[in-house]
Amino acid sequence: MPRTIRITRSHKLATAVLVAAGSVTAIAATGGQSDAQPSAAKTSIAVEKVAGIPTAKEAAAKKAAQETAAKKAVAERKAAAEKAVADRKAEAKKSAEKARSEKQAANRSTERKAVAAPKQYKNNLDGWIRESLDIMKKKNIPGSYEGLHRNIMRESSGNPNAVNDWDVNAQNGIPSKGLLQVIQPTFDAYHVNGTEKKLTDPVANITAAANYAADKYGSIDNVDSAY
Repeated sequence: MPRTIRITRSHKLATAVLVAAGSVTAIAATGGQSDAQPSAAKTSIAVEKVAGIPTAKEAAAKKAAQETAAKKAVAERKAAAEKAVADRKAEAKKSAEKARSEKQAANRSTERKAVAAPKQYKNNLDGWIRESLDIMKKKNIPGSYEGLHRNIMRESSGNPNAVNDWDVNAQNGIPSKGLLQVIQPTFDAYHVNGTEKKLTDPVANITAAANYAADKYGSIDNVDSAY
């Protein structure tokens, strides 16, 4: 029956070095008494248990863990990149919606202004002159507040219902009427669209007279007497 070989700490260290080099040829006996070589199986068991040298199973497990960690890191980076793209798209969409909302609000505001109530004028001589001037401006009819007011005061003293019943026109059956004493044929010929078709209407009378004066004298401002 073979004798059992007692392997000391020195034997184990020597064996570890030999395994790392790729060959195990012998186990040196240093101070121990031995007459026989141990079997290959017993030697393998002794070597695998040397501190600091992982077994094949442990190495495989470590490699698998490293591969799993690497895959996880790649997946996390991919997820982070996809999230960043999604966040940018969401922010762009939010900005576009905000801009669209602001534009729609601005359009509604413009529409409200467009349908706002028309400008109001006082129902007196000042208001009639100012309304006439706005219409004249749109129709490119020259004339100023001063020119209109001056001629109105001379012709009718500001009375929109004034009627001249004594001059040649009256004698011919077409008396001068209104603020600027206009006869019906002249009113019909120089009536300004957008005003009443009534000779004694203050605004219609003023704008028709100013239109006539612009044609005959260049402007109502150039009229200083009966015209």
